[in-house]
Amino acid sequence: MNDARPPLERNVKALGAVSLLADVSSEMIYPLLPLFVTTVLGGGAAMLGTIEGMAETTASLLKLASGWWSDRVRRKPLVLFGYGVSAIARPLIGLATAPWHVLAVRMTDRVGKGVRTSPRDALLAASAAPEARGRAFGFHRAADNLGAFVGPMVAWALLQGPGLSLQQVFLWSAVPGALSIAVLVWFVGEKPRAAASDAPVARVAPSAEPLGAPFWRYLAVVGLFTLGCSSDAFLLMRASQLGVATALIPVLWATHNLLKSLASTPAGSLSDRIGRKPVIVVGWIVYAVVYLLFARATSVWQAWALFAAYALYLGLVEGVEKALVADLVPTARRGRAFGWFNFTVGIAALPASVVFGLVWQRWGAATAFGMGAAFAGVAAVGLIALVPSAQQQREPGRE
Repeated sequence: MNDARPPLERNVKALGAVSLLADVSSEMIYPLLPLFVTTVLGGGAAMLGTIEGMAETTASLLKLASGWWSDRVRRKPLVLFGYGVSAIARPLIGLATAPWHVLAVRMTDRVGKGVRTSPRDALLAASAAPEARGRAFGFHRAADNLGAFVGPMVAWALLQGPGLSLQQVFLWSAVPGALSIAVLVWFVGEKPRAAASDAPVARVAPSAEPLGAPFWRYLAVVGLFTLGCSSDAFLLMRASQLGVATALIPVLWATHNLLKSLASTPAGSLSDRIGRKPVIVVGWIVYAVVYLLFARATSVWQAWALFAAYALYLGLVEGVEKALVADLVPTARRGRAFGWFNFTVGIAALPASVVFGLVWQRWGAATAFGMGAAFAGVAAVGLIALVPSAQQQREPGRE
């Protein structure tokens, strides 16, 4: 019953607001980045894949380290530092005059993301009641995706209204980035950890409290899926290839993110009731079908329909995948677990994006998208066969 659900804590709502504003800033840039790199700066598909892959790899290495460290120190300062670095660096893409400038800025931006993500996820898990964990992560993803809807619409309005250049739009992204820092400083609190959990963190070697075989099997399957999950920049390139007008690319991306936002919280709540694994499996199957259809698409309306279906996949899995991480590991090791999860997803992004770009450039978009669908199908089978359903009961040491 909905009336029996515990309310979301203030920290959950505040972290959602921070992500919303940060994503407004980020998504004023991201859907326009493929066009900027390939048209204005003269880079190709392989260069775009290299930029995105190296940027995400940079974030991944830091997600692992910051997750491990956040089990030993206060988490909010790490989160604040990470958001601050990104807020300062991100608008500097507006000053880029060569593809390598974009690479440098994107990597700096991802340093911030790498530092903040795992501590933030652990802080979010600590701020949610166990029986509402899926809903909390779903709410956070909904807020994040709402920002990803607002950002492209702001970019579109600035391009269409005052007629700003792409570079000027990128510079204006500094405003919502600064607001996200203000919300984080004033409204997000450190979540105290019980003394019983804190003492072992400081004194016991990490191997003394293992993350467990189910977690590592889950991580392996997620890594396999991610190897076929290239940067969304390629989907935007495909949309442009199918005839979506440049001025409408931000609108397409915004609509996609609005649909993600609408799906995320219900998907998280559903996973609280039926379990995480069925929701993730359905999401990965949707991904495989969407990629197969992207390979065969031939018209503008198909691009819009497929972006809507792709939003459903993301709404189903983004929050639920992280809620499953929190379910599978001891409370005192959540920062490290989220570090490994985010590291695995991000480190696989480099080969995924670089190989996808090379395959596209050599054999065409249809082959590249078919390859991604194949990885997703195999990963879905692996999740069913190798990963147990998360135990929703509260075990000693976990809560």
